[in-house]
Amino acid sequence: MKTHRAIPILATAALLVSLVPAAAGVARADSAMSPSLERGPQAIPIATASPSDAEFSCQLVGSTVCYDPYQMRHAYGIDTLISAGNTGKGETIVIVDAFQSPNIVDQLNTFDALWGLPGLNGLGNAYNPTLGTFKQIAPDGLTAFDPSYEGGDMVGWAEEISLDVEWAHAIAHGANIVLDLSKSDQDADILSATKYVVDHRIGDVISQSFGENESCVDPKTLAAEHQVFAKATLEGMTIFASSGDEGASQLTCDGTSYVLAASSPASDPLVTGVGGTELHAAGYCLTAFGCNPKANPAPGTYQGEIAWNEILEGSSAASGGGYSVLYREPSYQQSAVRGKQRGVPDISYNAAVYHGVLTYLEIPGFDTGHWWLFGGTSAGSPQWAAITAIADQKARHDLGFINSALYEIGGSSKTYAAALHDITSGNNSVVECVAYDTPDSCTSFVSVTGYNAGKGWDATTGLGTPKADQLVSYLIKYVSPSDGLLEIVESSPYFGNYPWFGGHERPH
Repeated sequence: MKTHRAIPILATAALLVSLVPAAAGVARADSAMSPSLERGPQAIPIATASPSDAEFSCQLVGSTVCYDPYQMRHAYGIDTLISAGNTGKGETIVIVDAFQSPNIVDQLNTFDALWGLPGLNGLGNAYNPTLGTFKQIAPDGLTAFDPSYEGGDMVGWAEEISLDVEWAHAIAHGANIVLDLSKSDQDADILSATKYVVDHRIGDVISQSFGENESCVDPKTLAAEHQVFAKATLEGMTIFASSGDEGASQLTCDGTSYVLAASSPASDPLVTGVGGTELHAAGYCLTAFGCNPKANPAPGTYQGEIAWNEILEGSSAASGGGYSVLYREPSYQQSAVRGKQRGVPDISYNAAVYHGVLTYLEIPGFDTGHWWLFGGTSAGSPQWAAITAIADQKARHDLGFINSALYEIGGSSKTYAAALHDITSGNNSVVECVAYDTPDSCTSFVSVTGYNAGKGWDATTGLGTPKADQLVSYLIKYVSPSDGLLEIVESSPYFGNYPWFGGHERPH
């Protein structure tokens, strides 16, 4: 029987309040989050009468690269866990997003049907006791969908929801999924929706595929958020957040330029920050297209990775990463991170658009139903959450706070090599457009020098990407309930004399 391994007696309001300092600074009430995703081109179906495992031309050897669930599972060793019956069954992944995706049920049904994945109860099908459930909640009310809202802001969040839900299910198809919808992307509203699922202990793992410049968050909101994360940690929940898609930069609080900055909530030491890579894995080799299967590896075979850094629509899109100005270096990073501040990300996952994951969209006022390539660090947070749900199932208890265990694994050359791909090539320096003459013509750029990937932890890809079949076993071995308590005691945001002016949370 699974247990939650919540830390008893210490999970009191008095403890939590004592760990959160009084907030200072000036903030705007309209500070808001944005999703961390990047949509690429539409996927082109294969025009052939003979059935094949590949459904789209970008899956074929020698084409623009895209990945289906089976390729991703194989590349990161997740298929081995699934073959042994570890599908996340009995665990619940909470996906926090803003607004809504009106057709998410139809989208997930279409996604499952194409790839032959088991559905979930709650998708309009007959109830099956062997399957997990899909549920949508809106603790503060559901906002009506308007595709024209603020230049397509709701459409961007609907895309984020599609990516998050489809790919969490693709990796852990036996897990329950709760889509927790905030009534807007304002910081306070997203915090309220997150607090609800923590207060009611609705799930085991939380995924947050959004963020903003940490210096743009209202200090009171940031302190309250850290308190919510502390309570989640005490309850044995694991928290993920994507590290951002502008490399080492983040938008300034007035949204007019980019500066060297880390993204919140990924920079919180109680959160596992997820950066991005460009995964190189084998495509489908089909004789009908002149490819010799005997001369090529199986689809999804891992072939290498570099730090994610692409040019999309004239600007850089790259793995978020850097050093917090609000949080001091946590104890679990002291042997891995040089400096005195919290470093992000902790780990990474494929985020490249032109090596993207296939995602189905059906969004009113935007798309009547097509498959697209998607990337961004948004792709990594829900898939890491799914891997953790699988680990929880295998352990028969919730792992909870995993950062200390991750860095302990990374601290030994033997366990590091067995459990994680260490990404040593690339960087997250960026050139971002800050002014357009026309939508396709940039007139002003700003450059931000970031960090190089290298041996061990780095501020681009963290400790690297999972070899899930081995990593899960090591996490189960090394995780201790006291790890989270230690970090709660040691961590709190340091506000100093930094000014806050309000920002905007965006999907990563």
